[in-house]
Amino acid sequence: MHTPVSRPPAEPIEELDPGRWIVLAILSGSLLLIAMDTTILNVAFPSLVADLQPGSVEQLWIIDVYALALSGLLVTAGGLGDRWGRKRLLLVGFGIFTLASLLAMLSTEAWHVIAARALLGVGGAAIMPSTLSILRDVFTDARERALAYAVWAAVLGGGMALGPIIGGLLVEDHGWQSAFLLNVPVALLVIGFGAWFLPESRSPRTGAWDWWGVGQSVVGMLALAGGIKQLGKSGVGDPLPWVLLALAAVALTVFVRRQLRLEVPLLQVRLFRNRSFSLAAAAIFLAMVGMGAVLFLVTQWFQYAQGYSPLEAGVRLLPAPLGLIATSMVAPALMHRFPIRHVLGVGLVAMAVGLALPWVVQRFAEVGYPAFAVALAVLGLGVGVATTVASVTLMAASPTSDVGGAAAIEETCYELGAAMGVAILGSLATALYSGNLPTLDLEGPSAAKVRDSVGEAAHVAQEMGGPAGKALLDTVSHAYSTAVTPAFLVGSGLVLVAAAMVWAWIPRDLRPTENAH
Repeated sequence: MHTPVSRPPAEPIEELDPGRWIVLAILSGSLLLIAMDTTILNVAFPSLVADLQPGSVEQLWIIDVYALALSGLLVTAGGLGDRWGRKRLLLVGFGIFTLASLLAMLSTEAWHVIAARALLGVGGAAIMPSTLSILRDVFTDARERALAYAVWAAVLGGGMALGPIIGGLLVEDHGWQSAFLLNVPVALLVIGFGAWFLPESRSPRTGAWDWWGVGQSVVGMLALAGGIKQLGKSGVGDPLPWVLLALAAVALTVFVRRQLRLEVPLLQVRLFRNRSFSLAAAAIFLAMVGMGAVLFLVTQWFQYAQGYSPLEAGVRLLPAPLGLIATSMVAPALMHRFPIRHVLGVGLVAMAVGLALPWVVQRFAEVGYPAFAVALAVLGLGVGVATTVASVTLMAASPTSDVGGAAAIEETCYELGAAMGVAILGSLATALYSGNLPTLDLEGPSAAKVRDSVGEAAHVAQEMGGPAGKALLDTVSHAYSTAVTPAFLVGSGLVLVAAAMVWAWIPRDLRPTENAH
């Protein structure tokens, strides 16, 4: 008679949410709208200025207030979503987004647009961390989660690049209001399908809401984003950006020290003690420094130095987002097959090559669009790998209870990295442009405008017209072409530093696409 052998009970197989891919589609639509809104105004702006005639200060606020509100509220929104409910916050954010879009579309004064753009930033801040947090909650399988994050990164990059193209098509036929009208039907669809399909999730937290922390983070982030942007506009000689950056340093230092003392903080800053988390955040930030600078400088080069319309310039930027989308989708497979530090490091090196390529070409020949197109494609390939891998690594290194804060940190790295790229590398390119200009046969305000920026120079050349205007445009075009390539080279160096940090410090056995928790 055989004694039956006792076997340990099999581990229950975790059931996957059957609606997770519908959730991914809804959240991708959400992110596409937010990403497009960061760039779509670039092509609508000239017709908006012609219609409403805002002053120079009002023009700056129309452009900047969206990113300032978004950056300032991301940390607060991440903590609020953890407590209040991420689905609820996302739907409220889209409600605000819809209202703000309608207000912008009906604006008859410049301050109306400024207020509407600020509201759009508030809505965007509520939406963006919620998308990543919900993805983390719905996709419980690490491999599938990596794919979901890859789609997220591809939609973000593709949306930023599609903004000028779609905006150009709409604005040419329907005016600047159509850039805001586009938001309304998409937002209403997301609200309808989101209320039906999105699951609610939150992190159990006790204790009172940290109002002091909210104030400190908002002041610090607003001052930081504002200081970076002002540095790019007025240069290092203006005291205002340094005052703002000093205020940001004080407010954020006080905020961090307070969060470290609290038992239930608004933002778990101890996440940065995890080396993988910190390096992933640094990789995203430096990647966006390079990407933000390229999108800004190359767009200017296309429009002012090459004479393309905004729509034509947007189309010529397509090699970058196409490369980004392609490699974002293959990055999860690479992460599963190879050590994470190699995949992330190679992505960053590809980025650095794309940034340095125009400078290398310039050593041998005049830089034209084919060279920039190849550089943009290589850059996009690298950014797609680097940002996808860094996003997966950052979120995998975050405990479930702090996923909202981790998502807010990631979004902040995207926003501030792009702004820093425009501020630092854009300022460097402007300084090199002025230094490259020869002695011009111009006097008074016209000479000052030409040396101030390539945009002002192109306007002066257009007003002059004839052979003299064409000669001036050729001169400033050459000066600007030789100025942007060293700026790209500096960006390339920053990205190489990030690659070296990744190879040196990310653990060899880290596998965020495996369920090792």
